[in-house]
Amino acid sequence: MKVKNLIWQWGVNVILLIVAISCILPFILLFISSITDEQSIVHNGYSFFPEAYSLSAYRYLWQDADRIFRAYGITIIVTVIGTVVSLIITSLLAYPLSRKDMPMNKFWAFFVFFTMLFNGGLVPTYLVYTQLFDLKNTLLALIVPGLLTNAFYVMLMRTFFATSIPAPVMESAKIDGAGEFITFVRIVLPLSLPILATVGLFQTIHYWNDWFNGMIYITDSKLYSLQNMLNRILLDIQFLSNGNFSGTQSDSAANIPTETTRMAMAVIGIIPILIAYPFFQKFFVKGLTIGAVKG
Repeated sequence: MKVKNLIWQWGVNVILLIVAISCILPFILLFISSITDEQSIVHNGYSFFPEAYSLSAYRYLWQDADRIFRAYGITIIVTVIGTVVSLIITSLLAYPLSRKDMPMNKFWAFFVFFTMLFNGGLVPTYLVYTQLFDLKNTLLALIVPGLLTNAFYVMLMRTFFATSIPAPVMESAKIDGAGEFITFVRIVLPLSLPILATVGLFQTIHYWNDWFNGMIYITDSKLYSLQNMLNRILLDIQFLSNGNFSGTQSDSAANIPTETTRMAMAVIGIIPILIAYPFFQKFFVKGLTIGAVKG
């Protein structure tokens, strides 16, 4: 029996190791491609062991270092504020929906669910944010559209509140004289760290990778987020590489490391998430442990 369990354990470990390696290899290839010589990629394709290495892609991006660092700062501000405020709004909406004693509970739950099936469309949304709220060319244009609100996260959090928060704990808080808000802040939220961490992680990735809102609502280059800035650089590279120039301009355009710059931009965009994720994952695991012990 012990031998059978040992074989099973080794088999599971091997499978998980293969899955982990398959997840890591694309990032390794991405980084190696970003420091590969442009001509090596053109002639031989992408490889883990390129014939020649070069930092020309990063040198090319370094010419826009000031704009990229500014875009980094804007993206960090938008991500932090957007994630925190989004968690507050989502949890405040999900908690009353999880309470069976709330009047018209099913109606409001369906009202939220309905937004998962239909939306107003791009043109009405644009008109509301630009003409009614006047958010064009402001940082709020990068934050607000992600707040109002992802119905899937609301329903996910509502289900967690309804199924994972012990009813006796809620009743004891009510007996002790705690109101709904005190119960929510001191009882519900501390027991809901797993779902808060999960939704917070999803929202963080959403805000960090968001380029669509910036493309629609931002025309001031000083307010470009990181993804918009990298997208603009990519469009400039494509324009230069496809343009018809003569003389010195044509030679300069031909020397732009097109393929490796794409890889370098992906590396620049993903490194902060890769650095922050282990710390977030540690918090996520801690939240799961606390929720399991208290539940």
